[in-house]
Amino acid sequence: MTPEGLLPELAVIRKDFPILERTLAGGMPLVYLDSANTSQKPQVVIDTMVDHLERHNANIARAMHQLGAESTEAFEAARDKVAAFLGAPERDEVIFTKNASEALNLVANTLAWAGEHQVKAGDEVVITELEHHSNIVPWQLLTERTGASLRWFGLTEDGRLDLSNIDELINERTKVVSLAWVSNMLGTVNPIGEIARRAHAVGAIVVVDAAQAAPQLPIDLAAMAPEERPDLLAFTGHKVVGPTGIGVLWGSRRVLEALPPFLGGGEMIETVRMDRSTYAGIPHKFEAGTPPIVEAVGLGAAVEYLGHIGLDAIHAHEKAITGYALEGLQSVPGLTVLGPLDAAARGGAISFELEGVHPHDIAQVLDSRGVAVRAGHHCAKPAHARFGVQSSTRMSSYLYTEPREIDALVEALEYTRSYFKLG
Repeated sequence: MTPEGLLPELAVIRKDFPILERTLAGGMPLVYLDSANTSQKPQVVIDTMVDHLERHNANIARAMHQLGAESTEAFEAARDKVAAFLGAPERDEVIFTKNASEALNLVANTLAWAGEHQVKAGDEVVITELEHHSNIVPWQLLTERTGASLRWFGLTEDGRLDLSNIDELINERTKVVSLAWVSNMLGTVNPIGEIARRAHAVGAIVVVDAAQAAPQLPIDLAAMAPEERPDLLAFTGHKVVGPTGIGVLWGSRRVLEALPPFLGGGEMIETVRMDRSTYAGIPHKFEAGTPPIVEAVGLGAAVEYLGHIGLDAIHAHEKAITGYALEGLQSVPGLTVLGPLDAAARGGAISFELEGVHPHDIAQVLDSRGVAVRAGHHCAKPAHARFGVQSSTRMSSYLYTEPREIDALVEALEYTRSYFKLG
């Protein structure tokens, strides 16, 4: 039975992604279920980047010729598109980085150096047990370097945050709370607003890793209640049908202006003398050197493409496909899903175990059937340890995923069971 909530123009959307028509070795059609790792790219993003390189390629904000003006205009137009995509209160609050990891490291490093939000000995930083390593390691480094303490929310048996001790965990010593909006391993959608309210009540700043949220959840920062709005938010381009090599840090003007520069170099300065320098305002203070220009242009095209389809419609599609996938996966004997089993409470990444078969073997057999999934710890080793496993297999859908691809996954898993003679 076809699930309700699918994008009505799904067949048309799939034609926008040329790679989905590929046939793999052995004549198997590609079934791409690894979008939480990286999304596929529509033709409009590919064409936009090629056009920029062919017709408008020049450095930005430096060259005083026509190509330079065109390149600068395209780069700054991409900032406008990303600001609209996030519902950012101001377009200058959008900082381009090379990925979400760099954005999170920018925040963790600058918080160690100076400013009213500087983290010092005796302060506490709070994260969660389900974080991607990109939202664990920078905070470990920060607390090691400053003498602050690192604390974290644990997980319930069904893969949700354990908020039972929130008032003790977030206290007057808490300086930063940083967490994922959506888990890349468990799929859990975290209650960002509730946690932000508590953090702001004690004067802490809130950092949100939106790498998995931005592709599938409607985000409107300006419409959020101030006490529930994060102070800083990061996401990456390649998971929102954009290119690799480009990420975004959004931050409130108040917080960004209080942070010191991250990297020194060209364009981030106001003036330079041999004895000292002064710095440009945001966003340029955090964009030293030649930025990823064509990647930013591609990201602008990507978020504009998603906007045309509508994030509400994409979210509904993801819930429908995720529900269909959960039902199909649970029909496979010996298979255990990690994380919430309610499609309404999770994103499109579903990690699972198949009793008696190593995740790498599962992925290899599925690949022989044309089904692309991810196997390993998914850069979330603490979350795996919480459930007593070293690794898992993960399928992840997106706006171009259709039910027949989930059927192909379930069929390939049944084949895997027979291949390993599991009954």
